[in-house]
Amino acid sequence: MRDSYGRLVSFLAARSRDVASAEDALGEALVAALRAWPLDGIPERPEGWLLTVARRRLIDHARHDRVRADGAVTLRLAVQRAEEAAMQPEFPDDRLKLLFVCAHPAIDPAAHTPLMLQVVLGLDAGRIARAFLVSPATMSQRLVRAKIRIRDTGMAFAVPGAAELSSRLDAVLQAVYAAYGTSWDDVAGADARLRGLAEEAVWLARVLVRLLPSEPEAHGLLALLLHCEARRPARRGSGGEYVPLSEQNVTRWSRALIDEAERELTVAAAHGTMGRFQLEAAIQSVHAQRAVTGRTEWSALALFYEALVRCAPTLGALVGHAAALAAARGAAEGLAALDAIDASSVARYQPYWAVRAHLLAETGADATEAYMRAIALSEDDAVRAFLAGRAGAAAERPGAPAT
Repeated sequence: MRDSYGRLVSFLAARSRDVASAEDALGEALVAALRAWPLDGIPERPEGWLLTVARRRLIDHARHDRVRADGAVTLRLAVQRAEEAAMQPEFPDDRLKLLFVCAHPAIDPAAHTPLMLQVVLGLDAGRIARAFLVSPATMSQRLVRAKIRIRDTGMAFAVPGAAELSSRLDAVLQAVYAAYGTSWDDVAGADARLRGLAEEAVWLARVLVRLLPSEPEAHGLLALLLHCEARRPARRGSGGEYVPLSEQNVTRWSRALIDEAERELTVAAAHGTMGRFQLEAAIQSVHAQRAVTGRTEWSALALFYEALVRCAPTLGALVGHAAALAAARGAAEGLAALDAIDASSVARYQPYWAVRAHLLAETGADATEAYMRAIALSEDDAVRAFLAGRAGAAAERPGAPAT
């Protein structure tokens, strides 16, 4: 399911023009597989099996709902093509087309990324809702409305032309980045729903680069993901403990992925225009240089973060800028930068409280409350244990405030 879901939904949706029906049909096919395969064995071509069952479900839905004549014709054509594809060793990969459909300007911009995460990458509404800090019911309604919009407007399943490309490309890049970030949060790989998601996000970024070789931000996004992926093996210690970036063993970083990321960043820079993902990749490139020089150039990081905040003032950029300022110029400057962020926006933003706790401890101030909030907002047991250890160490320092 993890390997095939996005490809199958994209294939069916691109031909039926109905994302929700494609998801429903494939969902029923997967249920059928769970019932049949344990008894009959996994078929030689499981994707073809799923596609055949799903296209039958599409026909059943068409008959049950008594769709309009033109809709029935469309579905019959989709089913015919699906059956033909099911007989082939491989079938077309339409995920990129579906990504651009999800970024259509007729769809609520707030739904672009969540919609892509669900229909192309297979995340459930509850998980997406947590990532976007809204209720599952609100997210479900948002996704349903977007799918109805796609169906009722008859949007073309195709990569847009040059006139529309730039406006919709940014939404696609952000969705791929969000997909990778969702997997990145699952440091231990314990959430079965997210296994393989990072690899799929990197794959989508590579496809974007191949399809749009003249788009510097596509190269920037791929460089960013590769730099992050290069460090994945070092994010955990031998006992599964969380290891922050500043303490990671650089010999565990992938040199091959770092080199590839640097090549992509060089290609992006050659176009002479700077964007969010190139800046984020440049920040990761500075961190990667520690594997060569043995040190981190915090002043360079502070400058890159300053540019990133001007370009894309996200919470992550603002908090990262504060951390870089603290490392380059002292904890007091970092705390001042944190204080300048709107308090209501960071109430449930864990990185803010983790950085704030660290900087308060650096100045000798009472960091207990900040550490407790960071721990409470952490979903990963190892991260909570790491923060608890830091909180304990801060409380035991000579002169630490009584708690």
